[in-house]
Amino acid sequence: MVTSNSCKITQVRLCDCDVSDEGCAALTSALRSNPSHLRELDLSGNKVRDSGVKCLSAVLENPHCKLKTLRLCDCGVSDEGCAALTSGLRSNPSHLRELDLSWNKLRDSGVKCLSAVLENLHCKLETLRLCDCDISDEGCAALTSALRSNPSHLRELDLSENKLRDSGVKCLSAVLENPHCKLKTLRLCDCDISDEGCAALTSGLRSNPSHLRELDLSENKLRDSGVKCLSAVLENPHCKLKTLRLCGCGFSDEGCAALTSALRSNPSHLRELDLSWNKLRDSGVKCLSAVLENPHCKLETLRLCDCDVSDEGCAALTSALRSNPSHLRELDLSWNKLRDSGVKRLSAVLENPLCKLETLRLYGCGFSDEGCAALTSALRSNPSHLRELDLSWNKVRDSGVKCLSAVLENPHCKLETLRLCDCDISDEGCAALTSGLRSNPSHLRELDLSWNKIRDSGVKRLSAVLENPHCKLETLRLRYCGVSDKGCAALTSALRSNPSHLRELDLSWNELRDSGVKCLSAVLENPHCKLETLRLCDCGVSDEGCDALTSALRSNPSHLRELDLSKNKIIHSGVKRLSAVLENPHCNLETLRLHNCDVSDEGCAALTSALRSNPSHLRELDLSGNKLRDSEKEQLFSLKLQDLRV
Repeated sequence: MVTSNSCKITQVRLCDCDVSDEGCAALTSALRSNPSHLRELDLSGNKVRDSGVKCLSAVLENPHCKLKTLRLCDCGVSDEGCAALTSGLRSNPSHLRELDLSWNKLRDSGVKCLSAVLENLHCKLETLRLCDCDISDEGCAALTSALRSNPSHLRELDLSENKLRDSGVKCLSAVLENPHCKLKTLRLCDCDISDEGCAALTSGLRSNPSHLRELDLSENKLRDSGVKCLSAVLENPHCKLKTLRLCGCGFSDEGCAALTSALRSNPSHLRELDLSWNKLRDSGVKCLSAVLENPHCKLETLRLCDCDVSDEGCAALTSALRSNPSHLRELDLSWNKLRDSGVKRLSAVLENPLCKLETLRLYGCGFSDEGCAALTSALRSNPSHLRELDLSWNKVRDSGVKCLSAVLENPHCKLETLRLCDCDISDEGCAALTSGLRSNPSHLRELDLSWNKIRDSGVKRLSAVLENPHCKLETLRLRYCGVSDKGCAALTSALRSNPSHLRELDLSWNELRDSGVKCLSAVLENPHCKLETLRLCDCGVSDEGCDALTSALRSNPSHLRELDLSKNKIIHSGVKRLSAVLENPHCNLETLRLHNCDVSDEGCAALTSALRSNPSHLRELDLSGNKLRDSEKEQLFSLKLQDLRV
């Protein structure tokens, strides 16, 4: 169809569609015949490889080609393929506006070729993403040299997860200080940058602060000195930064004090602030509170996960939010010791009718059912905004869940995600929870009750929610919940009545045994079942249960993307049956985990034979903990999977 002169398709999106270099060659051959209409091409997540990109290059160099967006993320492209691609772009550089080559091993040599395009004055590229491309400071130097020659068009640059180091960032700084540079988004997460590199970067931004809207320097060791340098940019009245991420940057309350002092001078622009995994302590949060209570502060997202904050710091934070409650939409205080007293203070914010918080994460905050009661009392007063609530790893207990149930049954409650992992809940608490959900089942999309002893009786009550045709739950996690084959039978009976919504099911570390898995198989073989992720790690399954499971998957193989059968005694006969699913051309499985499954060389041989018949989908294979011969391992390595563990 693409070859037809009457074809005027402007967008082709084939992300994760099992396109190989051969398929890419056919596609580009068609595009060469009719190149003038296409504006967007996305081949991400396909094994296009260098040979496919070379074919694509012939399209790009055609003067009639007016492609604006090209995404080749995770396509197995190397520096050789990048060289061919950029050769095509050099011939016709003026139309492309977005290029994403992330998660390809372009290396410095590939980026140097790309730089020859960027320095061309006819190049008007606005978005360039090169995340995790194996680039060093040498490649960054070439890239920024090109941008210095042609700085005015680029709006978004993502170089995250490359080892740019301080020397690379110093080169980049020379681009940022150019008054013609109008970069809006800069992501340098995990680039091996220290406070020295941050100082150079912020020096560039001080010269030209008005354009940048998003800055991500997470997972770099900026320390207090680096954050202090950055603060000089933030306090500039011309700075209009909206998103700042400094997660895991090794700074303390001292750095936070400098940062918030700057934000007090210029509070009205910032919308997202992530300071997680830094030791801000209560003193740092108190400084931050002075920003939040400012009526000009319009912060929407605040993440302070694992910042060494106690109930004292939480008191200061919530006091500020009571003064200015209407803007915040996401708050993450997880892994801080807020305790019941801190959560009670937070509840005073939540019950305010002006509070419109949509996401609240408080996992691992050391509070009990008392704190949960205060929290849910507040939510009963103002239930309509919250969409995600995570209270995992707190001692909420049955009494706390009973309070929460009164929120869930409220018809104004529209909660979509509820996580109560390891909350000391029993089947009694699960009964209260499911009673609330039966009254209002249509909104919840994700439920995690893992590591609670809800047992078969709790799962049976939960099943009454799942079989409700108004229930649209997509993710259900019940890891280590004391469920047996009897509970699994009730669960799967409910899913048979309403199979079309669930996408992820995790029943790992329960004694389901073969009989439970056989019941589950009746759901999987239903053509309306569209389950994409199934985790059954350490469920007491043998080759008999695996036989039932794979029989069902043979009937309905196209939806499942991830299967985890680790720590079950599947042995070689079970693996042979599983291999019959894998060799089915309709099978789209991407992740298969068979860790410690007693798989023999014979089973491994069947598995590799099946994968050779249908090699294109599987990305991750875990056979670690099985006693395989070196010869069988070599056969597996020949498959060249992205992630192979043996």
